[in-house]
Amino acid sequence: KTLVDVLHPFSAALDQAAADGLSVADAWEMAGNIADKAAQMTQDLLPKIGRARPHAEKSIGTPDPGAVSMALIINAVKPVIRKYCS
Repeated sequence: KTLVDVLHPFSAALDQAAADGLSVADAWEMAGNIADKAAQMTQDLLPKIGRARPHAEKSIGTPDPGAVSMALIINAVKPVIRKYCS
């Protein structure tokens, strides 16, 4: 459970969307949706390192706060990307 669980699928989706010829705004939109899904999927993961590790079992069912925050940041940029990169 870490923000990397969001960044990796987001960056892979953004890279693929760009390779497929999508505009920057459309690529970011699609990759941002992937980031949202990835953040929610962290609820099924057990933390293996960091401060949450001692409470691993208790964290099942709760998305990682860092992952959720990263997805929120990614998606907060969408309107700016849409405005200036369309």
